[in-house]
Amino acid sequence: MDTEQIESEQHANFIKQFAADVKEGMSQTPKKMYSKYFYDERGDELFQSIMKMDEYYLTAAEYEILSMQKEQLVADMKLMDAPFQLIEFGAGDGYKTKVLLRFLLESELDFEYIPIDISTSVLVQLENSLQEELPDLKVRPIAKDYFSALEDLKSNNIRKVILFLGSNIGNFTKNNAPGFLTQLSDRMNPDDYLLMGVDLKKDPNVILAAYNDKNGITRAFNLNLLNRINQELGGDFDIFNFEHFPIYDPVSGATKSYLISKREQTVCISSLDLQIHFEAGEPIDMEISQKYSIKDLKDLASKSGFNVVKNYFDCKHLFTDTLWSIK
Repeated sequence: MDTEQIESEQHANFIKQFAADVKEGMSQTPKKMYSKYFYDERGDELFQSIMKMDEYYLTAAEYEILSMQKEQLVADMKLMDAPFQLIEFGAGDGYKTKVLLRFLLESELDFEYIPIDISTSVLVQLENSLQEELPDLKVRPIAKDYFSALEDLKSNNIRKVILFLGSNIGNFTKNNAPGFLTQLSDRMNPDDYLLMGVDLKKDPNVILAAYNDKNGITRAFNLNLLNRINQELGGDFDIFNFEHFPIYDPVSGATKSYLISKREQTVCISSLDLQIHFEAGEPIDMEISQKYSIKDLKDLASKSGFNVVKNYFDCKHLFTDTLWSIK
């Protein structure tokens, strides 16, 4: 089977799963979308714009941590000792990771960088930019879900450092995060490390502004998923009939984004032979971005088969990159 056939088969499987998840989500109460489907080509572009917004403090805070504390990070992970694989879940454009990659190359360490993402377009762009900016880097992109890729990689005995940056763990609810991380720890060896970006609980106004920017980029990002359903599954969502509405609960730490139906309406998705009725004011649960306290993180690590080695903070303590080892 040639590359074109493989890509065609992968796309067909993706559309099948996308359709099943949309059908399942629209049958729930409240109706629900799955945030992993935000990232088509347009969604990728919008998210890159979000990360550059003044209100979206997360990117700048994590960039500061990696820039200012990279030497300590490498020392704490004992990366000078032997060859290793640097495996990144959801690498995006690599903006922050390149700080670490550049330092590792300058330190002449023996490693391979393996970015994993379900978005092929993101991986192609990342590989091209890495070849241009860091031509000496050994890079092997993998377009798969995280655990399938990690299962394939586990068979070798090379030490692994897994990067899960950008507060991606926040896409899981507090109840679901331990299950995800336990699956991860089960696939890691005793001398492997996890470096995970986590957004911290803080002033609710600061958090809400990051998910409801004045230029409406986050709004467009959420509405783009409706457009994607229209384009790929034959939907007829009118995005002007839905309004972006984020909320933050300072007790639980959950930031949630909803799309609210502005009026009573029925939406059809032809490929699913599905009609979806919305009442005026009815929400679609679009995504969660969970925030944590330091105590929350310690409890999460313990539930998931990890120990907290060290937490690294930006100067304002808005964000942490937390380093975990296997328990």
